[in-house]
Amino acid sequence: MFTLPARYGRWVPILAPLALVFLFLHLHSSLRDSAVIVEPAASNQREANKTEVDISSACRPLPGIEDVLVILKTGITEAQDKVPVHVRTTLRCIPHKLIVSDYEEDIAGLRTRDVFHNASASMLSSDDFAIYHRARSGGRAGLLQQDHTKVANGPSGMMDNPGWKLDKWKFLPMVQEARAYRPEAKWFVFLEADTYPIWTNLLAWLAQFDAERQLYIGNQMQIGESMFAHGGSGFVLSNSAIHNVADLVTKYPEEWEKITNAQWAGDCVLGMALSTIHISLVWSWPHVTTESVWGQDALGEGFGKKQWCHPPFTFHHMSPADVDRMWDFDQKWFSNENHTVLHYGDIFTHFVRPTLAHHLDNWDNYARDEYKKKNSEGIEIPMTVWDCAEHCASDRACLQYRFSDGKCYTSPQALRGTPAPGVESGTLMWRVDAAVAAKEKCEKPFPIPDSQIANNARGHFILFLNEKFHLAFPLGICPEENEFLDHTLKIRFVAACLKSGVVRVQRVLAKRACVGRVTGEEAIEPIFEYFGR
Repeated sequence: MFTLPARYGRWVPILAPLALVFLFLHLHSSLRDSAVIVEPAASNQREANKTEVDISSACRPLPGIEDVLVILKTGITEAQDKVPVHVRTTLRCIPHKLIVSDYEEDIAGLRTRDVFHNASASMLSSDDFAIYHRARSGGRAGLLQQDHTKVANGPSGMMDNPGWKLDKWKFLPMVQEARAYRPEAKWFVFLEADTYPIWTNLLAWLAQFDAERQLYIGNQMQIGESMFAHGGSGFVLSNSAIHNVADLVTKYPEEWEKITNAQWAGDCVLGMALSTIHISLVWSWPHVTTESVWGQDALGEGFGKKQWCHPPFTFHHMSPADVDRMWDFDQKWFSNENHTVLHYGDIFTHFVRPTLAHHLDNWDNYARDEYKKKNSEGIEIPMTVWDCAEHCASDRACLQYRFSDGKCYTSPQALRGTPAPGVESGTLMWRVDAAVAAKEKCEKPFPIPDSQIANNARGHFILFLNEKFHLAFPLGICPEENEFLDHTLKIRFVAACLKSGVVRVQRVLAKRACVGRVTGEEAIEPIFEYFGR
């Protein structure tokens, strides 16, 4: 949660009343004539739907891209809408690329590859392949209305969506297809049709790794005890890693078909396969994220990491219009020879911040902390949007508010959000600007110690506190001073929880953990043991 630095504290009694007066006057004006956020112009949408590859613009240098095969995973229900914009933007200057799908067709001058063309009869007999068989027999005309219906994303994904159920089966064949397509590639970068890659950042980061090692790099996710890279965020496999996991699946096809059938997430199945051959995930958040550029909390922090000075490699849930806008910004940024890296802070300051507004009608900025106004007797009373804005202004941690169906929500984050009929949102711009001004200057392009990269690739151990709460630490990492402060903070947090009796340890999965001597906390000494390799 964001709070202003202590040096601003003495000004609060003076500035707060003035801020409330200003906010009232602004809202009074805004409610009569609210600002309107304009989505990408019609020309942008038209460009996003173009089917011809635009090669008029010169490609700027991307050191290391010749060693990379980029694999874009899509499906028949989305490919025509989402792939064309990538062909003329994020994939335009990529020399080696492969688009895998559940349907072979030409899209914007590129041919998609049917990832199931070598699938076994037993795999194809699964009920999940109903949409695949409809497409093969009747093409797009053979699809049903339910194939195009959007459904809610629940705890186990979109289980009522035929295309989504089929998607889990694509991951292992996709890996085999990629290996066969360009077996000599050093790196295999896997993306989805709503993933946006920042190539300059990603390639510079990959250059810090040894491509000859078995590496699996991505945004850490977990289902049960399986740790894996989230597919929609994008992930990377090194040459040796992809060869070994492809060999495993080729050798035991029936076993992995059964495992895939029993799971609901294909990216989890791939993680399980890699874990079977002792290839652990290199945790890459916040460089790789599940959020879109509009939903990323650049001003905040998570898991002990402040995102501001981290360079992102990908964004997820990006619409074709989002890809268009981000591509334009990306290209203009790196056209400046002094710009060698793009941080979250740069994106927020120059791309997101200009889209924020004091007050917007029909807009949802994702504020989620509900506030209920009560009278002196503790009884809840009706609120207005002004009451909501006033409450946000009185809370030093609040940056945004949202008013919907008579309810007030606030947030310590500053997010752009999306259109939403009947919803009113606002941002305390002066407070956001103060937060930006208080941020540190980003000096190191990639604040990742070499030792962390080396140790991260060796795996992690998981500390399960209860059924829903767990913490994870890289194997073999023993923080010295402040080098691995984020891990030290986690350890201290565990110790504090144990002392207070809030949680108890259920089990520890580890081969080697040298955590006990890091903090000297007696409370954690009984938990961690040293396991020889």
